[in-house]
Amino acid sequence: MVDTLLAEERTMQRQHSRFTWQLATVVLMSWLLAGCGINNIPQYDEQVKSAWSQVENQYQRRADLIPNLVETVKGFARQEQETLTAVVEARAKATSIQVDANTLDNPEQLQQFQQAQNQLSGALSRLMVVVERYPELKSNQNFLALQSQLEGTENRIAVARRDFIAAVERYNTEIRTFPGRIWHTLMYSDMPLRENFEATTENADQAPQVQFQ
Repeated sequence: MVDTLLAEERTMQRQHSRFTWQLATVVLMSWLLAGCGINNIPQYDEQVKSAWSQVENQYQRRADLIPNLVETVKGFARQEQETLTAVVEARAKATSIQVDANTLDNPEQLQQFQQAQNQLSGALSRLMVVVERYPELKSNQNFLALQSQLEGTENRIAVARRDFIAAVERYNTEIRTFPGRIWHTLMYSDMPLRENFEATTENADQAPQVQFQ
């Protein structure tokens, strides 16, 4: 009887010791794998999505400013209907194309989004040239406030685009280089390389100039 109890106790001790070693091994392997960058790809992917959200937010902020801007200009320069219409139409097209985290891997849709936003930037730039002809408009307080907000938004767009480009480059580089390339092959093969912004218009990497003084 005593021998049986001792045998059971030794068995339980061995099992406990084995479990402890297994747990320690799992913890150690997890630590080693984390140190080898096994989590880098999903982390960088989330950073890309977060950076893209900021790009969308700033473009939406610009789109929200345009109706008031157009109405203000219209009050002083109704004869510039063609230019105003071009801005309104460009805004409608830009806001109709949405690229969210679920469609960020669609190169064609991303390119369409870029082109639409670039067209809106061009239409706004032409509108600002027209404004030079109307000194009364340039001194209007509502217009000056909108001008300041638009300048700030264009700067934020440039920063958000820069951050997104950097995030995509970091993500793509991780997939293409060691050891990220190994982890991508073994565990994240469903996560493709991402498209990045490209300068599709002249000086597209620069914020439009909206100074009137």
